[in-house]
Amino acid sequence: MTDNSIFWDVDTQHDFMRATGKLYVGDSEAIIPALGALTAYAHDRGIRIVASADDHVPGHRELSDTPDFAESFPEHCMRGTPGQRRIPETTLRDPLVIEPDEPLPPGVRAHRGDILLHKHWFDVFTNPHVLPLLDLLDPSDIVLYGVALDVCNRYAIEGLLRHRPKARIHLVTDATRAISPQNTAALLSDWERRGVRLVWSAEVLSGRVV
Repeated sequence: MTDNSIFWDVDTQHDFMRATGKLYVGDSEAIIPALGALTAYAHDRGIRIVASADDHVPGHRELSDTPDFAESFPEHCMRGTPGQRRIPETTLRDPLVIEPDEPLPPGVRAHRGDILLHKHWFDVFTNPHVLPLLDLLDPSDIVLYGVALDVCNRYAIEGLLRHRPKARIHLVTDATRAISPQNTAALLSDWERRGVRLVWSAEVLSGRVV
């Protein structure tokens, strides 16, 4: 890894990752060992993890009693509930929490721990601090994983392709799952065509990604 590589963990929260969660992404429990290994790898090597997490309260536009599962979803990841928490395997180290509706915390550049981006909508770039944060970190390589591939990962990848065109984006394909698995092949093909590198967790863990 280069000195300014980062790992990008998308929404590895109980409500998505556990079969008992309010919005379980099918088969996500199967990728938990890979997620844990990637987290440990980053921490062992001093690689910063930038993570996103849904942080909902009643009234957020993403939440609906009649969801379409495209732009609206059932209640999930409600603030302060067990379902909103991250799974133990992806516990962050000394995380600096960046809220979408509060000023950017001072000392971001000097912070040596991980960073947690809260969001009220599935697109992480609706947190207005994401772009300034990326400007500060200026990552050359971004190793991305988590859920759900066809919603939150998709918006993260599309935003990174748009706003950080010079960064190398590596999607860890065996460390993600989709809400609608039938969409996976088309998404991966399109992203690969546009420069996203499709990798396996074993490649990352062996140091062969970059």
